[in-house]
Amino acid sequence: MPKISNILRQKFPYEPTEGQARLFNMLDSYVEEKEKKKCLVIKGYAGTGKTSLISTLVNVFPLFNLKYILMAPTGRAAKVMSNYAGRPAYTIHKKMYKQVADPASGELQFKKVKNYHTKTVFIVDEASMLSDKAEFGKNSLIADLIHYVFENEDNRLILVGDLAQLPPVGAMESPALDENYLKDLFRLKVWAIELKDVVRQEAGSGILINATNLRNSLSVKNPTIQFKTKKFRDIYRMNADKLEDGLQYAYQKFGVENTTIVCRSNWQAVQYNQLIRRTIMYYDEELEAGDILMVVRNNYQTIDTDSEAGFIANGDFVEVRKIIDFEDRYGFRFATLRLQMIDYPDMEPFDAKIILDTLYTKTPALSNEQNRSLYQQVMESYNDINTRKALKEALQTDEYLNALQVKFAYALTCHKSQGGQWKIVFVDQSLWGDMQLGHEYIRWLYTAVTRATEELYLLNFKQEFFE
Repeated sequence: MPKISNILRQKFPYEPTEGQARLFNMLDSYVEEKEKKKCLVIKGYAGTGKTSLISTLVNVFPLFNLKYILMAPTGRAAKVMSNYAGRPAYTIHKKMYKQVADPASGELQFKKVKNYHTKTVFIVDEASMLSDKAEFGKNSLIADLIHYVFENEDNRLILVGDLAQLPPVGAMESPALDENYLKDLFRLKVWAIELKDVVRQEAGSGILINATNLRNSLSVKNPTIQFKTKKFRDIYRMNADKLEDGLQYAYQKFGVENTTIVCRSNWQAVQYNQLIRRTIMYYDEELEAGDILMVVRNNYQTIDTDSEAGFIANGDFVEVRKIIDFEDRYGFRFATLRLQMIDYPDMEPFDAKIILDTLYTKTPALSNEQNRSLYQQVMESYNDINTRKALKEALQTDEYLNALQVKFAYALTCHKSQGGQWKIVFVDQSLWGDMQLGHEYIRWLYTAVTRATEELYLLNFKQEFFE
């Protein structure tokens, strides 16, 4: 049997870069060695050919009697992965977890399912987003992922991500891309490579040239930013007074669903969303059919756990198909809507109750105080229930307590945009103000810039940021 590196060179659609060629050779030992619990970490920056590599690997692995599963942290990231690989991709939570009721309390919990896959390579894209904080139970998502994959030790894991992007919220670095973390904590046999060379077919992209310059500045103690726009047809500087015309152009050329604004704060996103609905969409009502919303808190009650999505996750996008009714209750405003999950187009539309208040709050979702108030008032409405178990069951299924928390999705914070791509992106720098350039800001900019695939507009940037 020939080595996998030779087959990859034959199947790869381009002349490999130096880094890609080293990765091909690394895959020889990754595939052939008899070690157990094998993990390959591919750290690749924008334009370094990660997508071409994965789409080639899924064609080559079966030749070596290896199956594969494609996964990503969010529905949007899984959709992007599926598109470039030409194969189905799943969210990590859909693949690994199921909801079960605690036999004592009746409380719904996430339980890791048994992994029946053998001789399977689990390929996880956007691994920089994986947190080492507990999310779906006692363990972190990384810990659960590794334990799930290696229930059968002849399985393999490939973690693919971009070190220059923002790390998980509250973290300084991305732990899933740290080979020492993976070796020391989980006793994995780790191969790691960093792809730095922008592939030739992307070399003329202004978006990628500027993203590469931003990435390179992360290695400098006192970085400077000098965007290059004059020679390119895909990156532009824009003043605020041109934004309305720019959005009109974007929506007509690419469509609303392929356009976004990336901004600094939740409050700035709220203001942009109101502006867009009023002046671009000409929407007069508080909510209208056709509105695109983003869910800002996980919801486990609204859709069937056996559906394609499994549950509605923080960061999922939905389109309003129909407005059924509005209602004031418990000091909050609710609407019942018919919704379609945008990243799961084969799923049937479903009816759901949403909380309208979150559309306009400065906080990412309802504040702790608002959540407590709603919970207390709903609980008081069940005063006639005598047993603790029955009360828990009632609260778990209460349509008001479990209403979707959503925001309009025409403008997003950078963290909320992570894992997604849009054909045209407007990046607003304004709220960063005069703060000193640092690595946090560079990472924010790099992540925002690399959300765009065809056109990028730099909004409210000072002249000093340009050549």
